[in-house]
Formats: sequence, structure tokens, C-alpha cells
Amino acid sequence: MPLLLNCDLGESAGVGVMGMDEAVMPHIDQANIACGFHAGDPMVMQLTLKLAGEHDVMIGAHPGYSDLAGFGRRSIQHSPEEIVALMHYQISALDGMAKTQGLEMQYVKPHGALYNDMMVDADVRRAVMNSIAAFSRPVKLMLLATPWADAHRAEAEQLGIELWFEAFADRCYDDDGTLLSRAKPGAVHGREKMLHQAGQLKNEGAVTTVSGHRLMIDADTLCVHGDNTEGVQAIQDIRALIDE
Repeated sequence: MPLLLNCDLGESAGVGVMGMDEAVMPHIDQANIACGFHAGDPMVMQLTLKLAGEHDVMIGAHPGYSDLAGFGRRSIQHSPEEIVALMHYQISALDGMAKTQGLEMQYVKPHGALYNDMMVDADVRRAVMNSIAAFSRPVKLMLLATPWADAHRAEAEQLGIELWFEAFADRCYDDDGTLLSRAKPGAVHGREKMLHQAGQLKNEGAVTTVSGHRLMIDADTLCVHGDNTEGVQAIQDIRALIDE
């Protein structure tokens, strides 16, 4: 299957505009739509769903911790039961709103700190997976492609859920296969490195880590960001590269 492009969208709220969703949507395959906890609101969700439908883009829920002030980038301690509930609340909201437009939510990609916590904490990951397994119908879960992908796939299979593994075009990888912390220099790639990494993932199924090692990454989908005009142009270039 060719590498898909996914993007986090619907992250505006009220009069505050974030991202360039209308410019991004024609160039991606999957829209990860914020569900109101870290960003977004009912009107933004509705409009983003409509835009995705117009461009025949797959729809995914993008739930996070309840943290509007911190944009969902701060870890919040929750019991497994609380994680399942906050996931179901957000996923159900997007799923229901999609149905009113004749659209179908197909997958879930946790946001920010919840995503990061899921990748390093087995208890959080199990709670997230349990929320997908217990949802009212089958949907896929998106998580980071790492050297432990086989183990993560086995965890998912035990619960009867399917995974989409994700890589990042604009993030530097640490030697262990995780994303380099944003607090460290070089964590976010500039345009040239971003395009090189996208090409390497497409052609070799690999990335070059922060210390120069070649790391194999088996990814189904590539995350891109279109928060500004330069980002949108980069997405267009990556789209052209993937389609070559």
C-alpha cells in the first residue's frame, strides 16, 4: 500500500484560527480532527468534517487530554477507566457529527501528551487500546511506528483491533526509534531535511537518526503539518514526492 499522508486539523476554536485547513485538505489522505478537549469546538468540527467530505479525505478522531490551555501537550494522570471514558466521549462526538453529514469516522489518533504517554507507558497504551476495542463499531488506532511495532501489533490483536503505524516527516528520530524531544536542538526538521526524510521513508522504509544511524521504520502513514504557508507548500512537495 502506498504511504498515506495524515494531518492534524480542526484545531481552531471560536474566533481563534489555527492552521490552514482549507489549503491543506486537498493534498492529504487522512484528517485527524480535534474533538474539543485540546482544541476545536462543535462549529469547527462540523466545518472540518464538511471540508474532508468535499475532498474525499478519510476521517479520524484526534482525542487528547482535557487541556485547552496547554493544547493537550501536558500529561494528566488518569486511571485506565478515565482514559477509556475520555476517549469514548470525544470519539463518539466526532463519530456522531460525521454521521449527520453522511460521513464515516475510520480511525483514531490520540493527540499530544496522550499520544506520547501511550507510546512509553504500557498501562496508558492498554487503556487507549481498550477504548478502541470497546467502541460501538470497529475503528483503527494510529500509533507511532517504532522498533517495537510487532509487540504493539500483538497487543492490538489480543483485543481484536487493527493498527495504522505512523511516521513523521518533520521530526528528528532518536536512536531508540522514538521522536527526539522538542526540548532538544534539531528536534523539528527544516524544509530540506523534511523532504529528504519523506523520500527516505517512501523509498527505503527508513529514517536517519539524530546521531546518523539508519533506522528501519515500517509505516503506513506519514504525518505532515500545515500550520502556515511554508508548511502547506511543504505538504504539496511531499505529496508530489509520494505520488512519483
